[in-house]
Amino acid sequence: MTDHDVTVRDADLDLLRKRVSAFVRDRVYPHEPRLDTGGPAARELRGLLRAEAREAGLWALPLSAELGGGGLPLRAYASIAEAEGASDHGPAALGSASLSDVTMLSRHGSPRVRSEYLRRLVSGELRTCYAMTEQGVPGTEPLLTATRAERRPGGGWTVTGRKWFVSNAADADLVTVLARTSGTAGDRGGLSLILVPTGSPGFRIVRDLPVLGATGQYEIEFDHVDVDEDHVVGEPGQALTIAGERLQLGRTLRALRWVGQAQRAFDLLCERAVERQGARGPLADRQLVQLHVFESLLALRSARPLVHEAMAAVAEGRDAHVEVGLAKTAAARTLQEVADRAVQVFGAAGLGPDTPLPALFRTGRTARILDGPDEQHVSSVARRVLRSRQPGPAVTPA
Repeated sequence: MTDHDVTVRDADLDLLRKRVSAFVRDRVYPHEPRLDTGGPAARELRGLLRAEAREAGLWALPLSAELGGGGLPLRAYASIAEAEGASDHGPAALGSASLSDVTMLSRHGSPRVRSEYLRRLVSGELRTCYAMTEQGVPGTEPLLTATRAERRPGGGWTVTGRKWFVSNAADADLVTVLARTSGTAGDRGGLSLILVPTGSPGFRIVRDLPVLGATGQYEIEFDHVDVDEDHVVGEPGQALTIAGERLQLGRTLRALRWVGQAQRAFDLLCERAVERQGARGPLADRQLVQLHVFESLLALRSARPLVHEAMAAVAEGRDAHVEVGLAKTAAARTLQEVADRAVQVFGAAGLGPDTPLPALFRTGRTARILDGPDEQHVSSVARRVLRSRQPGPAVTPA
């Protein structure tokens, strides 16, 4: 590979990022209020946007080319993920929302699962969700999972239990559920991931769980749902290993998208400061507004390198617990902080329906809890760092 090749490829990637950014800005932003409401109208609109993305050659860019995706490597996709994620609806409209699930099932799904589902997931024909958290059980304590999967006499499993705060469950065709297949609550072994078709008898949506007024999270129930043996993801008992692998990629992707949304809030802040005229001139001349600009830019430029470092570690297959913990926490805090400062500069207009700022702030605030609370990541990263500083066993001189 020559330096000239690298320059051309970087230029191509930059052009692709600009095309994705333009698509999200021109085609997705205007429809966000309708997409936020969910339901049949939102699904129809999402389908139209997906058709436009395919026609534009922007569909499923980071997914396997063999399965119908764009084949873009993870490290190259990082800047694209920011552009897509500037809207919560960008990844779904552009076909990359299934990346975590497709990666997990490609690596750990049975031959039948890979054959029946992967290509249809990449095409957007099927949608998935991931069910891990349970009411009354801390999300940071998966060992206490109460949902169970019992072996059927004729083969396969019967799943019983409830999960909540499951994203996009109402539109999903498949749900990957964390269930105990052996042992008792608290045992480290005996947890498995099982892929359940949502059309199965006994599966139901219990209720919508609005988050700060926004739909998209659900409580679901498995009432003795029968699932085939080959719908276990990996081997029984491997859930924590596979889920940890999945979470590292998923959290990094979400962190990239949160940085993209923080950049969007920052751009709105700056535009407002320059354009808004008061009795004493533009807001941009006020020192306190300049402070909002400075602190927001500082947060953005501090978070972005951490997130891209995490993506590089995940793409290389390294143990990225520290990098991902730093990235997830920094990106979530940055989105909340920058959106909050933008709201402050907009004043009352930033609280109403005429800007995306309420939604951006809501995403930032919930991101600090729903994808692993800040406290979990702070403790996990600190423990790992301190363990690495522990002195090794004493060596007896020869």
